Amino acid sequence: MNKRQVIVVGGGAAGFFAAIACAETDPSCAVTIYEATAHPLAKVKVSGGGRCNVTHACFEPRELVKRYPRGSRELMGAFSRFQPRDTVEWFESRGVTLKTESDGRMFPVTDSSQTIVDCLQSAAEKAGVRVVLQVGVKQVERGVPAALSAASNPNASGGRVPPFRLTLTSGESVTCDRLLLATGGNKTNAGFEFARQLGHMIEPPVPSLFTFHIKDPRLQELSGVSVECATTAVHGTALKESGPLLITHWGLSGPAVLKLSAWGARALHDCDYRFTLLVNWAPHLSVAALIADLERARAANPKKQLGTWCPLGLPLRLWEKLLLAAGLPATTQWTTVSGAALRTLAAQVSAGEFTVTGKSTFKEEFVTCGGVRLSEVDFKTMESRLVPGLHFAGEVLDIDGVTGGFNFQAAWTGGWLAGQAMAKA
Repeated sequence: MNKRQVIVVGGGAAGFFAAIACAETDPSCAVTIYEATAHPLAKVKVSGGGRCNVTHACFEPRELVKRYPRGSRELMGAFSRFQPRDTVEWFESRGVTLKTESDGRMFPVTDSSQTIVDCLQSAAEKAGVRVVLQVGVKQVERGVPAALSAASNPNASGGRVPPFRLTLTSGESVTCDRLLLATGGNKTNAGFEFARQLGHMIEPPVPSLFTFHIKDPRLQELSGVSVECATTAVHGTALKESGPLLITHWGLSGPAVLKLSAWGARALHDCDYRFTLLVNWAPHLSVAALIADLERARAANPKKQLGTWCPLGLPLRLWEKLLLAAGLPATTQWTTVSGAALRTLAAQVSAGEFTVTGKSTFKEEFVTCGGVRLSEVDFKTMESRLVPGLHFAGEVLDIDGVTGGFNFQAAWTGGWLAGQAMAKA
């Protein structure tokens, strides 16, 4: 009996998960992954600071889709078929236990991404998936002459014309019955061009998760200082996010910035990453309550110096910078601070303006928005609505999530659905 040929282009999270799902569902399929580099699962390896944020402990699809700036509507049905609970069970059934941290992020109990890499590679090998490294795809064509298909692929059935012919970077030509593009979201990847050549529209890819470049005296020499909960907003827009905020040597990072960068990916790209960022370092207080707290601090500690204690619970080094920005040296006694000065200080705390002059990729976790237009994909099977037998998974699609394991979950879900569909076709 001739085996049905399934080719996966891209050896990342989505590609491996799809290949494993396909091979396990129908062992008669011959499943091959082509990875252009020598390092499969590279993003899995570096994600989460080397710990791999596998998924997020959000098990209600309606809540889960709220973490996706692009793709939420399409993922609703997909997550009803394979969601974080299924991801946890998938890994646990293969000997990998996940743990949930206080913010909902889920990691392997080993705190090592190598555990996830080893699990995926082992599962692929056990399922009979063939992994070919350092061989990419140069060209994808639809429909090839039967004689050529038989010569280039001895497993192809006699007079049948396989839907796809691939020219590899090795010079070899191969054919397949089902093709999955899982090449990631980098705008230089070939997957976008293959999809375009096959008739798909590509939403222009732009960075999604990134940190902000800011040069400001209020942040100087504070690298590593963090605030547990702050609010960030882009001046002149409706973009606003809350969460932990981290000061870095180049500006600001942390979830409050990363979530803002995800939801504002296109708008911030269009303004060349130059805009005014508004920061509220104490969002739990209204401006009136903030001023009242400062007035109570003044009344209770008239002889104390401002810089010796922060009544708002902010890190003392940051507090000193905000004092200076309000024109109040740290050695100033509370009793000498006027009401107007307190209001100026409150403005620095609740509505500080910072000039953003650029961006940086968040660690090595490069994420983009943009990719294959979602209306052209059937999210029950991840199959193209335009080209029968062509499937997509991962960041090659115009899907991206905020930080916290959501991008990996979209990869696992899309990969699993595509693998199941390719096996049952």
